[in-house]
Parts: sequence; C-alpha cells; structure tokens
Amino acid sequence: MTRLLLVGPPGAGKGTQAAILSDTLGIPAISTGDIFRTNVANETPLGIKVKAIMAKGEYVPDDLTNEIVAHRLSEPDAAEGFLLDGYPRTIEQVNELDRSLGKDGHALDVVVLLEADIEDVVARLMKRAIEQGRVDDTEEIIRHRMSVYTEQTAPLIKLFDERNLVVRVDALGAVDNVTDRIVSALAGRGLASA
Repeated sequence: MTRLLLVGPPGAGKGTQAAILSDTLGIPAISTGDIFRTNVANETPLGIKVKAIMAKGEYVPDDLTNEIVAHRLSEPDAAEGFLLDGYPRTIEQVNELDRSLGKDGHALDVVVLLEADIEDVVARLMKRAIEQGRVDDTEEIIRHRMSVYTEQTAPLIKLFDERNLVVRVDALGAVDNVTDRIVSALAGRGLASA
C-alpha cells in the first residue's frame, strides 16, 4: 500500500504528475480541486457553496474539505492506497487526515514536494488559463493563491519534515523528466511502482 501526498505551489504540475503516478503506482489520484470544479460545473449543492470561495482564490473551509476527503478515502479503490493532490493544506486538515487514517492503523508514507520558482508557475498558470479558458485564473487571483499557499500550506512542510516524510523534487522541466525524478525519489524511500 502506498499513501502519498503531492504538495507544491499552484501550477507546479501536481495534477499532471498525479495522473501519471496514479497509473504508475496503481492507486487513485484524489484531487480536491477536481472534486470542487466538477461540483461547480454540475451546480451541485456543494458546487454552489464553493463557487464564490474559489472565484476569490480562497481555500474551501476545512470542515467541508475534510468531510469530502474522508468520504472519498472510504471508497473501495482507495483501500490499497491513494495519492492526495490539494489536501491537506492546513494544520487542521493534517490533524483530521491523521485521525481518519489512524482509525485503521494507517498513516501517510511519503510527501512529495514539487518545488518551483513562483514567477515560473505564475507564467505557467497564465498560459493554462488562456488555453483552458479558466476564468478563475487571472494574474491577480493566481498571485493571491500563491500568497495563500505560502502563508497556509508551506508551514506544513516543516511538520512533514519533522516526521521525515518529505522528498523534494524539482518540478520544472519536461513532464517525463519530472516524473522520473519523482519515481526515483519514491524508490529511494522503498516505494516501487505497480
């Protein structure tokens, strides 16, 4: 079983790498951003709640996010492991994930930190916004998300470092090269591909 967390600033390539690693490791990639965007697009009750929050570049409140992730982790395909993308983002979310996994005697195995220069990821996100028509990706919102990441999420790295869970990977360059760096880092932790 592999319980993996993918962390990094918005635009560092977490979604791309999560999809590849999901296939490589044979575990589901669970993206809170994708869950929220799907609900917004389908105008579900959850989507209506989070639409205004996301439009401002803010994080969805912990209690709502924790509930959604706990439900998703209880599904059968996550029983043998998972890859989390976009969660946890706050200390409270880490504590809730610890409680949730601990009920079954489990814990995270590794945290992959995708590192990238902020200006590079802003440029990457601006390009993606144009290509994908993402209205929530204006430069102002992107820069706000970067500051929210630095303020709220980056401190989690210290916590995970204290647990000796973090492997750092350069997120810039060709997708295949980044994937190779991640797989190599995981192998260094004794986590092999499926």
